[in-house]
Amino acid sequence: MTITFSKSFLGFCSASILLIGCGSSTGLISTPIENIDAVPLKVTELTESQKKNWGHADLLLDTIPGMSVDRAYSEIIGSKKGDRVIVAVLDSGIDLDHEDLKAVIWSNTEEIEGNGIDDDNNGFVDDIHGYNFLGESYNEQLEHTRIVAKKIGDANLQAKAKAKLDIAYSEALQNKQQYEQIFQAVKNADVAVKAELGKEEYTKADLAAIKTDDTAMQQNVGILLQMFNYGESIPEVMKELEGGIKHFSESLNYNLNVDFNGRTVVGDEPYNLMDTAYGNGNPKNRVEDESHGTHVAGIIAAERNNGKGANGVANNVAVMSIRAVPNGDEYDKDIALGIRYAVDNGAKIINGSFGKAFSPNAEWVYDAIKYAASKDVIFVHAAGNDGLNLDDPKNSNFPNDQVNNGAEIADNVITVGALTSKYGGEMVASFSNYGVINVDVFAPGAAIYSTVPNNEYEFLGGTSMAAPAVAGIAALIRSQYPDLSAPQVKKIIMQSGISTNMSVVLDGDPSNTSPFNKISKSGKIANAYNALILAEQVSKGKIKL
Repeated sequence: MTITFSKSFLGFCSASILLIGCGSSTGLISTPIENIDAVPLKVTELTESQKKNWGHADLLLDTIPGMSVDRAYSEIIGSKKGDRVIVAVLDSGIDLDHEDLKAVIWSNTEEIEGNGIDDDNNGFVDDIHGYNFLGESYNEQLEHTRIVAKKIGDANLQAKAKAKLDIAYSEALQNKQQYEQIFQAVKNADVAVKAELGKEEYTKADLAAIKTDDTAMQQNVGILLQMFNYGESIPEVMKELEGGIKHFSESLNYNLNVDFNGRTVVGDEPYNLMDTAYGNGNPKNRVEDESHGTHVAGIIAAERNNGKGANGVANNVAVMSIRAVPNGDEYDKDIALGIRYAVDNGAKIINGSFGKAFSPNAEWVYDAIKYAASKDVIFVHAAGNDGLNLDDPKNSNFPNDQVNNGAEIADNVITVGALTSKYGGEMVASFSNYGVINVDVFAPGAAIYSTVPNNEYEFLGGTSMAAPAVAGIAALIRSQYPDLSAPQVKKIIMQSGISTNMSVVLDGDPSNTSPFNKISKSGKIANAYNALILAEQVSKGKIKL
């Protein structure tokens, strides 16, 4: 799974036409507008409301690089519901009872819950809301760890995996130690300052007001003032530090541990595609920390304007939960079978917010993607969070839709990079992968507010959050214009986006820059407003793609 973790403690198109809707019953028209590069940079901080909804903002109106979702509803969709679209979330388990999701969860009406019988004869027992390919497992190794531990593949593959594992283990251990040291320093400073001020809560201004000749206290104040650069309060910073310690500890204990095997409780042979009698019909999250799938589902389809939490992009969606992504790398078999399950049970869009650098059975997934294409199903995939140029042959993020930068294996895959809310040179998220061959489009992906288990909501970041934003646009198009094919929807999303000639920083490195329109195949930011306008024109035969 591809949620990012903060590294901060460790150290519209030139000469083109954008589509504008008149919003009237007479139809939608396209109108050329001025170069989007003329949009002023936003100098004020986002409000709390804007932070929670920035991905739905409009760049022209708000100077925030969102996808114009709210504008699409107010000026185009209005009260039109369209057809209900099934979107499969191929991910970790989903909190099926979440207050903002339970009304949009897909139900298999041909199956009788809890009777232990495959009532609809689809090969899966009691799959009421989807299927669980992980059984009761959750923690898992990364694929390169499994390759080393199980001696998978040839000597060359094993050598590459071993080199990757050695580096990753060393980095995780170093990062864990650094986080622990920083956490202890902050904790000690916090205790001392509370005693100095005589109160349990304090602000940055309170710290700055402390005047002392005591060297130790000066150091404590300096440490805490520095921490305010990473959070709005010291408790918030300490929570992130504790999260970092947990993250790297889990990496060392599970993801990078050659002696750990999380699959034993599943009972299958994960490298045998023919061994399919495993899993169960309960795709719900197993632990509270298993929040990734719930967050992704909320981005796509959380109930809109119900006064709770967050708004999803799409307003008429049934979310099919397919639990196939553990706390570690997914197995190729689970992904391949999960894609086929989604297709065979009515999904028109599959969101895949996962990825890995090694895929020993990639052909199984490629075949499943081709199968989805043959059934007119769109597969939206996260570009990955390593800040890499995926066009470089030494970099990879599986699954993709081509081999060795060659021709696409299918025309139904959309690969999505991530943006921040700050329009300008820092618009591309520092973690986001990119590539004019391997990434199709960019979308909001940093600090996205959405659903997490137990009726809670959190800000999370990653290309994992950008992909479902685009899946939501695809769902809107397929809902309003069900006659359009998967390849047409893909082209509409790519062609209708907004671009800029602006130079952007890549991988968080100011020395590594590129024009934004040169780091993806489309060179654009996905835009729901423009996409719906183009979709209507294509649907009516006014434009052919």
